[in-house]
Amino acid sequence: MYQPELETMGHAAKHHLQSERLIALIERLEASDVPYWQQKMAGVGSVKSINDITGLPFTVKAEMRAAFPYGMLTVPVDDCNRIHASSGTSGKPTVVAYTKADLGVFAEVNARVLGCAGARPQDVFHIAYGYGLFTGGLGLHGGAELFGVTVVPASGGNATLQVELLADLGARGFCATPSFTLLLAERAEAAGLMGRIKVEYGILGAEPWSESMRAKIEEAWDIHALDIYGLSEVIGPGVAMESVEGMGAPFIFDDHFFPEIVDPKTGDPVPNGDFGELVLTTLTKEALPVIRYRTGDITRFVDEPSPCGRTFRRMDRISGRVDDMLIVRGVNVFPSEVEAVVLAEPGVSGQWAIVLDKRGTLVEMVVRCELESQADVPRRDHIRDRIERQLHSRLRVRTRVAIGAPGSMPRSEVGKARRVFEQVDDRDPLAS
Repeated sequence: MYQPELETMGHAAKHHLQSERLIALIERLEASDVPYWQQKMAGVGSVKSINDITGLPFTVKAEMRAAFPYGMLTVPVDDCNRIHASSGTSGKPTVVAYTKADLGVFAEVNARVLGCAGARPQDVFHIAYGYGLFTGGLGLHGGAELFGVTVVPASGGNATLQVELLADLGARGFCATPSFTLLLAERAEAAGLMGRIKVEYGILGAEPWSESMRAKIEEAWDIHALDIYGLSEVIGPGVAMESVEGMGAPFIFDDHFFPEIVDPKTGDPVPNGDFGELVLTTLTKEALPVIRYRTGDITRFVDEPSPCGRTFRRMDRISGRVDDMLIVRGVNVFPSEVEAVVLAEPGVSGQWAIVLDKRGTLVEMVVRCELESQADVPRRDHIRDRIERQLHSRLRVRTRVAIGAPGSMPRSEVGKARRVFEQVDDRDPLAS
């Protein structure tokens, strides 16, 4: 562990710390002369402990876009040391800023991430997340340097060079998106480098992925494939992380990020153990704190203690996003459900996509994937039929499966993998 005393803190001490930090945050925001915060905090009642958090207003992403670029900052811009931003693919980008103290917290939680993965200070650690406005690369970079490993800041893209670096520089751990991790495995095998690569753990995130994807990655790499969770609006990567001993239920670093699970429709708390939308409050951020931020991510709390001894609140792995849910012929479908079925089938590679065919009167869902090797070609029809049956059983909606030859699905070397496409004419939507 990077911070044993904090990571194994007892419930009473944690409750006291969370309460102190929330009270201090609310007092600071109520005293702010920033118009956004004056309006946000108007009418907020007395906050005496963390238990009072449910009386505070929610925050949604639209507020951050409406306040673009600096309307939510609680400090002058010249007191900030760094600015990141989302891609802005659906409107104005979400701008987030960090004071020096914020960057210290950012590094601290990501140093914990490395500890959860089983890193050692003498490790070489390869970062294949993108650097720049995206928080991934620099977020893990700061944590890795604080932890004490030797950092290889490879950034995203150029998979062929990356596998050569993994082999030549002797990385024991790396971080990347799950889809890029599978692409790296393909390139390493093709280049005959897999035998020289000695990685033992991968810290993977920035896109949804399933247990079936984890199995594919661990089979390809012979590593512990660990799930990291974060979002730029809260801080970036390092909000939550699995440990090697407690895989399946990431720890939320709740001394900095207080979690709630609410009903996505009503905003009411759900019964403990039920699925709902994850809501997070930043207890320690200075430049751009958020109160009860609705992440849009679907999960549930997991109460079972972890063998590693960490006492942070645990959550189930993210099963989908409220805004990623597809409605196909009246049935709600999460892409993660499709991935879990497709990648559980032997003979199928880790590359897949959903195509919503809108050329007819009713939308048809087509799942496209590819065979893992030429040896699987004789079994193509059998594999297709099995996947179609499993998808129908799980989703309760008719789904057509199209399986291509090995290597026929498009690969992305930069950014997050795109999984959902629409077809409105005879052009192949995956061709672009």
